[in-house]
Amino acid sequence: AVVSTQSTGMTASVGTYTFDPTSKQLRWDIGKIQPLKVPTMRGTCTIIAGAQSRAAHPTIHVDFKISQLAVSGLKVNRLDMFNESYKPFKGVKYITKAGNFQVRT
Repeated sequence: AVVSTQSTGMTASVGTYTFDPTSKQLRWDIGKIQPLKVPTMRGTCTIIAGAQSRAAHPTIHVDFKISQLAVSGLKVNRLDMFNESYKPFKGVKYITKAGNFQVRT
């Protein structure tokens, strides 16, 4: 299914995107998420004429991560560490990460 994609035409509400025709991967860099502007992407993928029926309905694999954001809203106010010989960094690094999932067309 991967080798049958001919071209893409996408529109992103925020950020920038690039499509690599060799690997058939689309990378969307949203940048900083703005609270009042929901990131959306719409578009079309053109399949090469004569593609097998399986390739005409490809599965899209999606994964993402967002640094410095806890979607759950969980916040760390205090962290006490005892019996450590080093001085820990005063701060918390948040990350939201999705596992791999599929969108079937």
